[in-house]
Amino acid sequence: MTQHAFPDGNGDGSGNSVGNGNGNGDGDGDGITVGDGGGGGSDDGTTGTGDGTGAAAGRTGAHAGGARAGGGRDWWRESVVYQIYVPSFADADGDGMGDLRGITDRLGHVADLGADAVWLTPFYRSPLADGGYDVADYREVDPRHGTLDDFRALLGRARTLGLRTIVDIVPNHCSDRHPWFVEALASAPGSAARDRFLFRDGRGPDGAEPPTDWRSKFGGAAWTRVPDGQWYMHIFAAEQPDLNWENPEVAAEFEAVLRFWLDLGVDGFRIDVAHGLRKDLTPPLRDTHGGDSASLNAPPSGENHPFWDRDEVHEIYRHWRKVTDSYAPPRIMVAEAGVSAARLPLYTRPDELHQAFNFFHLRCPWDAGSFRDVIDLSLTGAAANGALPTWVLSNHDVVRHRTRYGAPEGTDLPGWLLTGGREPALDEDRGRRRARAAALLTLALPGTTYLYQGEELGLPEVADLPEEALRDPMWERTGHAVKGRDGCRVPLPWTRTGPSYGFGPGGSWLPQPQGWGERSVEAQTGDPGSFLELYRTALRLRRRCLGDEGFAWLTSAPGELAFRKGGDGDGGGGGNGDEDAGPGPGPGTGGSAGLECRVNLSDEPLPLPAGSVPLLASDELADDATTGRLLLPPDTAVWLGAGAH
Repeated sequence: MTQHAFPDGNGDGSGNSVGNGNGNGDGDGDGITVGDGGGGGSDDGTTGTGDGTGAAAGRTGAHAGGARAGGGRDWWRESVVYQIYVPSFADADGDGMGDLRGITDRLGHVADLGADAVWLTPFYRSPLADGGYDVADYREVDPRHGTLDDFRALLGRARTLGLRTIVDIVPNHCSDRHPWFVEALASAPGSAARDRFLFRDGRGPDGAEPPTDWRSKFGGAAWTRVPDGQWYMHIFAAEQPDLNWENPEVAAEFEAVLRFWLDLGVDGFRIDVAHGLRKDLTPPLRDTHGGDSASLNAPPSGENHPFWDRDEVHEIYRHWRKVTDSYAPPRIMVAEAGVSAARLPLYTRPDELHQAFNFFHLRCPWDAGSFRDVIDLSLTGAAANGALPTWVLSNHDVVRHRTRYGAPEGTDLPGWLLTGGREPALDEDRGRRRARAAALLTLALPGTTYLYQGEELGLPEVADLPEEALRDPMWERTGHAVKGRDGCRVPLPWTRTGPSYGFGPGGSWLPQPQGWGERSVEAQTGDPGSFLELYRTALRLRRRCLGDEGFAWLTSAPGELAFRKGGDGDGGGGGNGDEDAGPGPGPGTGGSAGLECRVNLSDEPLPLPAGSVPLLASDELADDATTGRLLLPPDTAVWLGAGAH
């Protein structure tokens, strides 16, 4: 059986002890027991009883007193944010589509996991041409997801559990059903209604060619022609017309939208396509000559791109920062910005956004040198603004990382999806091991970790969805050349049985695969070898280092990552003893005993330092019969008590 917690009660060098799940405290004053059962949640995702009752009660009590990352202005710096893809989390009314009441009913699972906040993908009124990212009314809840009263109830439940709530804002484009766009189509060229969008005349004698060669991220041209002969721009689907952010009416409307949700009590915003709002509209519009062909969330090619990552976009965020700072406590904003590593820190300057997603970590190959480079780059870039990085392994736009890590190196994932996940064959065990190790690596780093729903269950990509079930607009817009993102959006399994494995009382909007119930919350709760209990234990241990942002690389073997977070970490100002210089976000505050993380990305077992005291391992460790030292197997991570060896 997979071993991941060490319940022998040994000290970790911090004055804490690792308990055995019997309700005893761990010595750090948080009322949490760290053990092999972890006091799992019940079948419905709420805090459970049984083995580890004391742990479960401790977790709930900690949340009731405030979110785990602290109750101050900067709670977000080292938080864990759980992403909820609203259509696929939980369905309360039985129509097969996830809704706000379903989320409210299941929030206990997120609290029991140990997260500090939830991020909700769009739940606004929408035709759902792109999973809700085509908004028809920014101030209304789509009836399929509930009502504003349901949202208020969700906020109240989250507060009771000590969870903060971040919502998606979609400012680059709206739905073609939005009243503004309906009015624009009914208005003449050159009208004020059309100026809210990007309407242009076409090329050629009769204007039959698109105004530029710009391409949609979802395939095909980024322009669609309307009956009167003009064309409108859409970076994504034709049902998602881009807004004109040079129009003051657009800017004023979105400030009002922000204030509407802030007044309701949200704690922040995730900004969709944050790098795309401003375009170079100087006539004549410039062609890109293929410079906009990068994949979703990948940096654009070249400099001075006509519609990606333009300097003018920062004016918007400087104004928005004044809006969020006018609330007490100030609210936060995080950018989805597919830009270069050199440009990403521009979005987190002190007068702009608080965070930006780190897609470099998500895309990093399974290689120690590559991970070290990404970590150094991320820490250094964020530190330039006095910030910390974000870390993410999966989201609603990418193949789940358990599957990615099981695929042969260099696999064309879109091509693999077209085969139904059959060619090339996956190494399922390698994917499992690497996903567990990556979780410990990611959660040990300074900054905020964003978890995507289901990764705590070790869910794989569902690659064999039938063609008739696909909903992603990429499928049709590419002429069935790209299957799209539906495989990472399949509704969650909560129970072993039922018409949708506990997702709701009826079916599910995307088909769930056979055996999904054995990956459910119910099936994994209390199993010390499960993904769920690994995540629960890791998030509890992680809290011991909160408030201490020091970071230092440690001496490591080839193919190994080794670093200390907090404690004696010197924040990168040059190592001493066995420490290497590292970039670090700044000096440690002395708020914790620290955490040492070691990850074996090589093909051979590696010895752990003599006297190591493991706190948590992603898989079972081995013993070296000759030296008596513990061995870290390939594709395995371990957390050690800093200073314990």
